[in-house]
Amino acid sequence: MTLAVYPGTFDPITLGHVDVVRRAGSVFDRVILGIARNATKDGSRLFSIEERVALARAALADLPDVEVAVIPGLLADFCARRGADAIVKGLRNGTDFDAEVPMALLNRELGAPETFFLAAAPTHAHVSSSLVKDVARHGGDVSGLVPPGVAVALARALAAPGPGATGGPPSGDLRHASPESPQNRRTNP
Repeated sequence: MTLAVYPGTFDPITLGHVDVVRRAGSVFDRVILGIARNATKDGSRLFSIEERVALARAALADLPDVEVAVIPGLLADFCARRGADAIVKGLRNGTDFDAEVPMALLNRELGAPETFFLAAAPTHAHVSSSLVKDVARHGGDVSGLVPPGVAVALARALAAPGPGATGGPPSGDLRHASPESPQNRRTNP
């Protein structure tokens, strides 16, 4: 059985991320969406790691061969512990490529498996988690860019008082959010 790890901060998970997981699942037997603790993004994070895990699990609940896990340290170490055969990354544009290639080379030097890049679907290439948060902060509709549970969690987090408040953990009904609902046909990696 082949295993791929799809790492990222997923703050929040988008329909593009879901698309990359689905496509990776057509190549590999199992996929782990690995949620990383990225210190360089600490200041811009909206959701705690626990909230990101819950949102990702809800968004991917219909995919039986997908696991959501926290990457506690180096990706190479996580891949070794889990027996991963590959790392998968989604690329939206040349900027992503320029950022991801050095990481792929360093990960390989650290003992991680090869990194495979999946090009974003053209309908998703313009969307990132950061842009989704920015649109939501300004009252824009992000329902076509994220799973339904994420749209609800974004609205709740951004309505919460105080700087950096996340509005608490995602509600239990996120488990029932389907990434296949009509409003979720547009995705981004």
